Amino acid sequence: MFIAHKLKKENICEYLLYMWQVEDLIRAFRLDMDLINERIIASYPVSEAERKSLYDWYESLIEMMRLENVQTEGHLQLNKNIIQELDEFHALFIRSGKDAGYNAKFYHVLPSITQLRKQSDANLSDIELCFNFQYGIMALRLKKTAISPETLQVQTEISKFMVLLAKNYQLYKSGELDLEEQ
Repeated sequence: MFIAHKLKKENICEYLLYMWQVEDLIRAFRLDMDLINERIIASYPVSEAERKSLYDWYESLIEMMRLENVQTEGHLQLNKNIIQELDEFHALFIRSGKDAGYNAKFYHVLPSITQLRKQSDANLSDIELCFNFQYGIMALRLKKTAISPETLQVQTEISKFMVLLAKNYQLYKSGELDLEEQ
């Protein structure tokens, strides 16, 4: 919760990947609040009041997962909303032409995104495909699975694009980036 709040303010892309990891962590503990409390919350180096907030946060996520029927797979609506918001921002930012570097980086990674689309759900947006790819790489690394140099190169390029996405999204949300038509 504490990490999530910090990331949401500072880097929306890292926040979303973190939240997907939290969803999977909850699933790994079979949505069992007692296990989560014992294995995660109890050892967290915070005050009792903060520990209670953390407990409540996990409990609310579990409740949402049950209500939204994503106990075994999929993402919470609050996380889907972030993807939707990033999709909308990305489309607006590309159309605005305000940052040639952003547009150039996107068009540089677009062939890789197109390849990812062929290998997965064709109905996903470019942004969601980037997130799925990054999360997949993260999962492979956690499992210590070998990743080809070509895949790592694609991951590096998509990461660079996502850094630009997060940075510009943050500027837009803070009012420092105006995308209104002149």
